[in-house]
Amino acid sequence: MNPAPVNRLSHASLQQAANWYVQLQDAAVSDEQRRHWQAWIDQAAEHRQAWGYVQRVSQRLLPLQEAGAQQAASQALRAERRKPLARRQVLGGLLLMGLGWGTWRNTALPQALERWRADYATGTGEIRDTRLSDGTHLWLNALTALDVRYSALQRLLWLHQGEILIDTAQDPQRPFRVATEHGRLQALGTRFSVRREAQRSLLNVYAGAVQVQSANGAQVQVVQAGQQLAFDAAGLGPLLGASAAREAWSRGLLLADNLPLAQLLEELGRYRPGHLGCDPAIGQLPVMGSFPLHDSDQALALLEAALPVRVERLASWWVTLEPRG
Repeated sequence: MNPAPVNRLSHASLQQAANWYVQLQDAAVSDEQRRHWQAWIDQAAEHRQAWGYVQRVSQRLLPLQEAGAQQAASQALRAERRKPLARRQVLGGLLLMGLGWGTWRNTALPQALERWRADYATGTGEIRDTRLSDGTHLWLNALTALDVRYSALQRLLWLHQGEILIDTAQDPQRPFRVATEHGRLQALGTRFSVRREAQRSLLNVYAGAVQVQSANGAQVQVVQAGQQLAFDAAGLGPLLGASAAREAWSRGLLLADNLPLAQLLEELGRYRPGHLGCDPAIGQLPVMGSFPLHDSDQALALLEAALPVRVERLASWWVTLEPRG
């Protein structure tokens, strides 16, 4: 998944930085090439920022190459997620020591820590299907962090990041609620999804109904089956039709209905490591169809076959779509 700072950098600068990075990794790189690279770095602040971004993307994949250490740490963390928070914090610290602070300090470290410490969490490209203690069926989309707080009075899920799909189990004595920083939802016997975005949360209801209250408590709305509602801490948006795409990911599918190519790639980027982007000249191309989330290379091949674009791979972790021809 792409780190946020990429949004401030031009596609041209990013591609140039990635090209330089690949060249400098070659053992046969010459002193003249290094001088040209340094001249490019010194030419503009954006070049330095793009270079830093490329370095961060490549460094994010270093832990994946240290498979033994990462698997051991990840298994320990998963085993401890249901134990007291203090123990999870210690294990999180041990994992950081194992991966190296220098590797992670300039990446999405807070989000990664949040996922490690959560009761339930998923990584890049991971979709998790589970049952809660009351029989509720829960799906977690990629890059999701969720805490479960069940008591004698209520069933509460706290969604820190990512997206969930829920089939609630019946329990007349304990209402089922979901909370994000943007508001609270109460299920009224239902199937629904909740997506936590940076500036808002998004609710889609597929069966039953869900009551939504904004975080400031000023607005309340009941959302019926077949409806969608976006909300933030200040209030609620208009009711729209529910999106089939916000349910299809649980089956490993990315649905596009006139979705701009840039937005589709942003979503697909949650399911593969590294950088996935496109030239702005093709970013608004409308995309229709169904794409496999667990085989992003196949999804890219389908896009290449259907649109006037070509896939350019500067490295396994740096892939962009460019105009064809």
